[in-house]
Amino acid sequence: MRLSNKIKYLLILIICISSIYTAPAQRARIPNNPNYDYKPYHFGFMLGLNQMYFIIKAPEITNPQDSLYGIESTPKMGFNIGIVADLRINDYMNLRFIPSLSFGERSLNYFIKFNNQVVSSVIKKVESTYIEFPLEIKLRSQRMINTRAYVLGGAKYCIDLASQAKKKSEEDDIVIKLYKNDILFELGVGFDFYLVYFKLCTELKMCYGIKDLLVRENNLYTNNIERLSSKMLQFSLTFE
Repeated sequence: MRLSNKIKYLLILIICISSIYTAPAQRARIPNNPNYDYKPYHFGFMLGLNQMYFIIKAPEITNPQDSLYGIESTPKMGFNIGIVADLRINDYMNLRFIPSLSFGERSLNYFIKFNNQVVSSVIKKVESTYIEFPLEIKLRSQRMINTRAYVLGGAKYCIDLASQAKKKSEEDDIVIKLYKNDILFELGVGFDFYLVYFKLCTELKMCYGIKDLLVRENNLYTNNIERLSSKMLQFSLTFE
């Protein structure tokens, strides 16, 4: 999977900035905030970028009279904001709760054919505004002066404030509707950078939905989809 250029550039920028702050301390072998990891809990905030996708399960179209040739999902850049609550379990494990808001947009591109010839494509945009309640386990490596690597896993419950599940579609403007609630599993990796006054975390994670979100209305745009679930790529910074 390819990351967007914006995420790549942002990741490189953050690593460079973090290196500037931590390099003097590393040369002197003096750790910043040496007692930080012994606090029973701490708080912070999160800023992030995301790309929301759809995982589409559709049967192969073999009937030459079918007017739908294919379906593709196209992501666009969105962003996340949230509050971090972190509970220390032991030296290498933390429990994290990060209630957040995620804003994003996905598109479904329908390729329509007539007499076995693709004649047009129809793009249906789907906007989402999620309230997210993720609960994660963070497993950390041993601290290396002012840096720690970590992996995490967990799940989150999401409520889509932009859901149009109850909206009636018009014949000349059919809307792709998603159910309001979703559950996603999360897997990620990241680095903790211990600065003089706070800890900066850079994190990249993937989220996979387990629910079929599509509201079916017996039309061309929903009848040929067996399952439509969420997938999200997220790059985030936390300041703790």
